[in-house]
Amino acid sequence: MSNNRYPEEFKIEAVRQITDKGYSVADVSRRLDVSVHSLYAWVKKYGPEAEKHAVQTEEQAELKRLRKE
Repeated sequence: MSNNRYPEEFKIEAVRQITDKGYSVADVSRRLDVSVHSLYAWVKKYGPEAEKHAVQTEEQAELKRLRKE
């Protein structure tokens, strides 16, 4: 399955409905016909704490690389 099934704007708007408008993930999932799993991934990628998650991912990759060495 392609990661580009939904345009980035669609994903960002779905995240806004959850973070800004206060809708539940389950409600947005039903209305947009998107899996709950996808929505949680989008919130992690595009939500208010996206930068924090990106830094953690970079740190985890660095630790993995160092352990491999």
